[in-house]
Amino acid sequence: MDTAVAAGPPPGPSRPGFWRSPLRGPWLTAVFGLALLGGVTVLFVTGLLSYAAYNPDLAAVNDQTPDKGWLGFYLFTWPTSPYWLYRLTQGVHVVLGVVLVPVLLAKLWSVIPKLFEWPPVRSVSHGIERLSLLLLVGGAGFEFVTGILNVQLHYIFPGSFYTLHFYGAWVFIGAFVVHVAFRLPRAVHAVRAGRDAQPRAGSEEAAGLVSPRPAAPTISRRGAVAMVGAGSLALLVVTAGQSIGGWWRGTALLAPHGRDPGPGPNGFQINKTAGSVGIRPGDIGPDWRLTVRGAGRQVVLTRQELLAMPQSESALPIACVEGWSTSDQQWSGVRLTDLAALVGLGAQTPRVLVESVQRGGSFSSAVLAANQARDTRSLLAVRVNGADLCLDHGYPARVIVPAAPGVHNTKWVTRLTFGDPA
Repeated sequence: MDTAVAAGPPPGPSRPGFWRSPLRGPWLTAVFGLALLGGVTVLFVTGLLSYAAYNPDLAAVNDQTPDKGWLGFYLFTWPTSPYWLYRLTQGVHVVLGVVLVPVLLAKLWSVIPKLFEWPPVRSVSHGIERLSLLLLVGGAGFEFVTGILNVQLHYIFPGSFYTLHFYGAWVFIGAFVVHVAFRLPRAVHAVRAGRDAQPRAGSEEAAGLVSPRPAAPTISRRGAVAMVGAGSLALLVVTAGQSIGGWWRGTALLAPHGRDPGPGPNGFQINKTAGSVGIRPGDIGPDWRLTVRGAGRQVVLTRQELLAMPQSESALPIACVEGWSTSDQQWSGVRLTDLAALVGLGAQTPRVLVESVQRGGSFSSAVLAANQARDTRSLLAVRVNGADLCLDHGYPARVIVPAAPGVHNTKWVTRLTFGDPA
């Protein structure tokens, strides 16, 4: 090892003169790094909130990561107010993740020489920093790639997206914290020194980023930052509309399209269609029944009997993990508390297991917490915007709950079980 070190770096990218960009240096890397420090922190927090919104500790059917252990230490019962809470947190999470892609790529470009440092390990602390850098780069790539694929509805993962993204986030954030602990003071110092304070190549301040024989510049450092910022702004313009909804959705050029049933009362975004999850005509035809269970009792209702019950209205959006959401839709149907009252549980409505007739895909059932079931805005909806639900929006009946992830607003509901273990 000592002989190899004494001989110097091997030919190629490990040699300082291999990298010749005059832009690389502590200032540029620090600017991108500090931007990522703020952005990744918000991404991680909103990601944790997204996971909490699924109420994974409530029931096994809600928990996509059953082996999470202490990683779920912060979980809490997800509130129903404000009703747009999940729409906001998940919209920020997805849009910010897309917007940060140019910054992440620019940061990786700025530190490429560090990846080929020679010798690879100089001390224990340097070895820890190098390991954190490896996990940081790999974790960042994994999280951003899987997240963007999920936004585009390309479910090509070797397993559950939720599991992979959840564990990947913890690996990434662990490496991120270690990296920040090592580099934050130096980054702050570099930014304060200014973009023109380029240290001498080979000095400690250069941090292995400054080329000993730089090429002629074709753009300034300020221009490079502006170019990356323009890229992020462009991605914001063509992405944010899917989270804002309404007219703005037309500006979301990067959002998945082809999931709109068309004009009219049911003309708003959907995720899974009836055909994609195996809904058959007999499942939702005249023989369809709603079974309500709880407290040792059971009531079976036809759709006509459901329509004959007192009808309530709620103006609520739908927001999904992919980042898209709708504007508020006017839903009408029977309150979950009124359905619980049919089996003697109306006064203190407990949690409820909601089951669908769907045969394929995930989330064919979900458990809603007691606070969700008791909210007077929570409905088993049969109509939307003055019309019957269309098939892809969950006809003959679907759940709609304020602030809940879209997949917990179960469609094609056939059974509600109040209070029983799920």
